[in-house]
Amino acid sequence: MVSAAYLLVTLNALVGSRTDTAVQDLPAYEFTQTTNHFPNDTSYGPPPENETFIQRFAVNDAFYKPGGPIFMLSSGEIGYEYWTPVMTTGLVAELAQNFSGLAIALESRYYGESFPVPNVTTDNLRWLSIDQHIADIANFAQNVQIPGFEDEDLTAPSRPWILFGASLAGGQVAITLKAYPDIIYGAISSSGTVQSYAGYPQWFYKAQQHGPRDCMKSVEDIVAKIDHVIALNDSKAITELKTVFGLEELEDLGDFAVTIANPLLYPDNGWQELHWDPSVGSNEFYYFCGNLTNPDSPTNITRVDKQLAKYTNGKEWKNLGNYAEWIKTVIIPFCPEGTSISSNDCFGTLNATAYDDPFDLSEIRPYIYQICSEFGGYPPTMQLVFPPWPVQHYHFSQADPNWIDGTNSAGLALEADRLMQVDAASTLQRTLTQGNRLPLKPTYEIPGAGHVWDSRGLLDISLEPKFIQDVHYFELAAVKGWLDNFEEWRKSLPA
Repeated sequence: MVSAAYLLVTLNALVGSRTDTAVQDLPAYEFTQTTNHFPNDTSYGPPPENETFIQRFAVNDAFYKPGGPIFMLSSGEIGYEYWTPVMTTGLVAELAQNFSGLAIALESRYYGESFPVPNVTTDNLRWLSIDQHIADIANFAQNVQIPGFEDEDLTAPSRPWILFGASLAGGQVAITLKAYPDIIYGAISSSGTVQSYAGYPQWFYKAQQHGPRDCMKSVEDIVAKIDHVIALNDSKAITELKTVFGLEELEDLGDFAVTIANPLLYPDNGWQELHWDPSVGSNEFYYFCGNLTNPDSPTNITRVDKQLAKYTNGKEWKNLGNYAEWIKTVIIPFCPEGTSISSNDCFGTLNATAYDDPFDLSEIRPYIYQICSEFGGYPPTMQLVFPPWPVQHYHFSQADPNWIDGTNSAGLALEADRLMQVDAASTLQRTLTQGNRLPLKPTYEIPGAGHVWDSRGLLDISLEPKFIQDVHYFELAAVKGWLDNFEEWRKSLPA
């Protein structure tokens, strides 16, 4: 299993960097949500102890004028507060500003503080599914009453409800529109993950393709030599390899692989944390590359390049010393002071009870459950810590292998009127976001952009970089066309 510290940062990074501090200036409101929307579906087991739960939502009404549309952000696998910048200066705020709309952020079940159960035992996680999540959105849109707006009917389909979601939430809002086309009017899916994979080596492809060539070539060469040493099955050689990186305490090769992959993964600020907005992103990936390929490193570092040559027919491991130095000085310090590297609080993952605490109401257990049961799409180094079948050592029921085929069939066929799919050319999840591309459905690929880059904004679009301006103006133009035809759509609905 993966360490708690590692997983928290990994989870945060899936939706984007958290180097900025979300200003919690949008107060939480409460909506009484149904725990099980499908009581006749026997796969959900016995009825829940609580038939309803409190689901949090937030509102930005700064730009609202009576009669305006509703722009609802789905918070995905994190509390709604994280999305405050998107609600106040980002894309959702820009939509509300341009169309006099009301911006709402709805927190997803089992995340933030919106828990339908008192604890997250495996039995209590059975109502955590995409079907339940999208039913939450439909029910919320039809029934929400917002304090201060009691005199207006803000519900769907009386008003145009246009959803926004990024990454996992991007896939979910797309599915919501497809499943509830008579309730939800439109959706913008930003880097929406609509495909599933049991393993996901493609995670590294975009960094390899778009990263500095000398840096990526050096990483590839070193990794190939590491694979060679491991294949020798020589315990002395493997120990010496781990020692070079300062990771000799790690017994498990999976732990070792995950740890040295951190410059491209997490918790290091890797490829995914590059961002056009300096207040959000980090350039640490380029710092890593600069250090890795530095030709002027001191002798005590460069001589490491020859240390393992005896295992590769005398061939030097170019830049191994630089790579190892980065792991030792940047990655290993993520361990809490005084903690063993092999412990579960650091880079060890062998503690099978690490996530057994059913009273841990953080995002960790729900997210692992969804990865194992529906999402998939984790990097290959994580296959050892997130095996899809079986998952009993997480104390979760065994997943059905057919879920991948089912998810992919739905994702590949996913298309709906007024569904916009926005992709980023350089996102690590690029192949997870590839649904249909049909001429009559608005799609946009942001050149050179990373994961969910269109979600952030400056409210004044003219101040944004040109390639972000372009996608934001494209999104605004598409939404304008949708809103122009709303009344015609509403009249066409079944009585």
